[in-house]
Amino acid sequence: MNRVPVRPEMLRWACERAGYDPRELAHRIPQFPAWERGEKQPTLKQLEGFAKATHTPVGFLFLTEPPEEVVPIPDFRTVADAGIRRPSPDLLDTLYLCQQRQDWYRDLARAMGEEPFPFVGAAQVNDDMVRTATTIRHALGFDVEARRQMPTWTDALRRFIEQADALGVLVMVSGVVGSNNRRKLNPQEFRGFALSDDLAPLVFINGADTKAAQMFTLAHELVHIWIGQSALSDAEASAPPAQAVERWCNQVAAELLVPLETFRAEHDRRADLRAELDRLARRFKVSTLVILRRMHDAGGLRGEAYWAAYEQEVQRLRGLPKGSGSDFYLTQAVRLSRRFASALVADTLEGNTLYRDAFRMLGIKRDATFREMSARLGYAV
Repeated sequence: MNRVPVRPEMLRWACERAGYDPRELAHRIPQFPAWERGEKQPTLKQLEGFAKATHTPVGFLFLTEPPEEVVPIPDFRTVADAGIRRPSPDLLDTLYLCQQRQDWYRDLARAMGEEPFPFVGAAQVNDDMVRTATTIRHALGFDVEARRQMPTWTDALRRFIEQADALGVLVMVSGVVGSNNRRKLNPQEFRGFALSDDLAPLVFINGADTKAAQMFTLAHELVHIWIGQSALSDAEASAPPAQAVERWCNQVAAELLVPLETFRAEHDRRADLRAELDRLARRFKVSTLVILRRMHDAGGLRGEAYWAAYEQEVQRLRGLPKGSGSDFYLTQAVRLSRRFASALVADTLEGNTLYRDAFRMLGIKRDATFREMSARLGYAV
């Protein structure tokens, strides 16, 4: 049996990169401890299995030292205002998949003679915050009062996504890598990213986050599209980020979702904080964390009182139960962007895109699944 030479250091790196404890991996791959100690070498088939289990390109394992992996777009994620150096394979694979989808859609739009979207790059950082938010709100048809009437955050988020989709933005929302439900994305690593392009602007939202938090992430990433800048973010409303770009995008996103003038008129400073947080979050259909920030912006909560309330709310939200699963085809439409999925299905049925390529980008494997998805999108097969 032929063995392949691989350095134990590279096996340990792949294990650490994937976030696995070596003992956990040993339960899945019994030979791993012997490989790690250098007592044995894996066969090529075993190494390919190890690479798949750790989500590592198999070629990396033949290197003499770990490669430096970088995020292919500007990375604005921070922890305590310090940059996060190592992206997870889940994040990288999600980014690469979205870039592939965007490339395909751009080529289709160009072939069909589509005009560039004028809103991409229409704003500049440090433009008037209120005016920029108003412009975005009008372009989307985003009505604060209409959102007030929606019964749940899920309804409000769905409508927000539909508005961005109608404008031309490919909005993809998923809590897993592709369609692999065993590879769950971590909202503490990133909440979303924007891939700016004047023919195929794309926003990805980490669906593992709460629905209310996703509202703010979508607003934040749309602002990045408006300034024509791709970016990876961990957008949250708690405090001004260190980077000027993120700080301005946060301010515009907050004004888009919760106009300060309207908020001041609605906010009752004499009310109990817990009751007021819940009431205003339901009214504006945003996270209670965004409401806390707007209380601060409106001149209410300050200093230690603000930070104590914010940390308490973060802990409360982390303890809330997660939502259950839903219909596969509805979920896929959200994961893929309905605009993107419809275009890809139509182009495939017309014979311009290979079924093999369509299946890969749609995250499916069976003809029956493709036919059902086509029907759900309004295409007869």
